[in-house]
Amino acid sequence: MENLTTRGRATRLGATALGLVLLLIGTFWGSDDDFPFGPFRMYSTSNPPNAPAPDTRVEGVNSTGAVIDLDQDATGIRRAEIEGQQQRYAADPALLAEVADAYAERHPDAAALVEVRIVIRWHGIRAGRPTGRHTDETVVRWQASR
Repeated sequence: MENLTTRGRATRLGATALGLVLLLIGTFWGSDDDFPFGPFRMYSTSNPPNAPAPDTRVEGVNSTGAVIDLDQDATGIRRAEIEGQQQRYAADPALLAEVADAYAERHPDAAALVEVRIVIRWHGIRAGRPTGRHTDETVVRWQASR
């Protein structure tokens, strides 16, 4: 095993100190975008023990009236991408037409989608345990022009 030179030791200590400083700054003033030096809220927070737990999904209604689950397999769009842009969709529901287009591209022989909606299923929680009850809330809806 070789001994480190003074310069090598100083370089390693400097890199370690820089990493620690970035970690501290990110911890106190960072956001998810700063990961791994900032907190990743998904793992660093929890909901209150009696607050309902949200489960977001995207669903569509086709021209026959059938409800279709528009998950990643159906559209190629990850749920996290939808959740991350939910405020954008709420401000302009017409953007959900892109989800309908992605579905049509992957399923050219399927009946056309006439509606796409973002639905949050709120699972009941009591004392940190699921109650088995839930309610669905449609937070954004786009309907195709007829």
